[in-house]
Amino acid sequence: MSTGAARIVVVGIGADGWDGLTAGAREAILAADEVVGSSRQLELLPDGAPPRRPWPSPLAPAVDELVGRAGGTVCVLASGDPMLHGVGATLAARLDSSRLTVISHVSAFSLACARLGWPAAEVELVSTVGPPAEAVARALQPGRRIVVYATGRDGAARIARVLCARGGGASRFVVLEQLGGPGERILETTADAFGQRDVDPLHAVAIEYVPDPGGARHSRVPGLPDEAYESDGALTKWTVRAVTLAALAPMPGALLWDVGAGSGSIAIEWLRAEPTARAIAIESRADRLERVRCNALSLGTPQLETVHGRAPGVLASLAAPDAVFIGGGVTAAGLLDACWSALVPGGRIVANAVTLEGEAVLTAARAHHGGRLVRLEVAHAEPLGTFRGWCPQRPVVQWLGDKPPEMAG
Repeated sequence: MSTGAARIVVVGIGADGWDGLTAGAREAILAADEVVGSSRQLELLPDGAPPRRPWPSPLAPAVDELVGRAGGTVCVLASGDPMLHGVGATLAARLDSSRLTVISHVSAFSLACARLGWPAAEVELVSTVGPPAEAVARALQPGRRIVVYATGRDGAARIARVLCARGGGASRFVVLEQLGGPGERILETTADAFGQRDVDPLHAVAIEYVPDPGGARHSRVPGLPDEAYESDGALTKWTVRAVTLAALAPMPGALLWDVGAGSGSIAIEWLRAEPTARAIAIESRADRLERVRCNALSLGTPQLETVHGRAPGVLASLAAPDAVFIGGGVTAAGLLDACWSALVPGGRIVANAVTLEGEAVLTAARAHHGGRLVRLEVAHAEPLGTFRGWCPQRPVVQWLGDKPPEMAG
């Protein structure tokens, strides 16, 4: 802990307010020099509490101020469990543990599972507090139980619209308001029957996903149907995509560059496979980049970053990647070298080519950097007169190269 730096105590508080806090949580609030929280949370405190300051909008400058504050103790109020999609996790990422204390409360997630009789270990939590409602789309698989953190009086309605737009209108849809407090209310219906009604701003939504007949049934295993994407033809086909994602091997927290993203399928399925991973889709055509954004929203990965520009020039300003995919343009002067140089030590590059010229570039890369070359040949059964025959795709040559852990630059 730096000399004179303020100590931050994060206290989780529920809809049950002051009465629901432990003795330790109450002591932490009363001992603080200042209490920061939402207006709703601050109103739950009794008379005689320390000076109170509501969070401003946007929140980020206030967080910066807390992190850099000198002297004293600040108590930050958070909803439920501060480390479960809460401000506690935000502060923990920026503060030394000697400056931060977190006192948790029971989470809305736990309360929702308890009210519905759902084993919490078998339920997925999705937050749409910050991310758009489309973030829930990644979790929409038949039989999946989901608890969604929502915000605003129209939060549940926005989530219902996402389900209905993706063929899940028949899904069980339970809105849980003011969980754990005296005003608790639970409304059970279906996504399509919920409509556009407003609810209490403090609510969560529980979903049991049921696809309509003909509705999408998208697995998180890489290789979504090509029809899942809007595309002008610049799309890595599903069979090659599945092999490519297996080669890229998404890992927790890892950053992918999808260079020449086309329809964005590689970056999107990288994020679908590993929820903590990050990805940047780089595309020189503005119309394709807009299509990438639409596909990312549709398939539940709104966190996908997009960069408009031509590689390799545009790459210099980006954060160093843990993995790079090049699906087109491998013959562009300096592209492979720039991507290899940008990779973090221990990072991986996967590049696909369908032309002889591209194959020559990848063969040379294999000779210089090592790794492995694979030739993928896929054929599909297609009508042939009154019979069916094999219709081959263009062969794809794939190079996978791993940068040595000790190598830099």
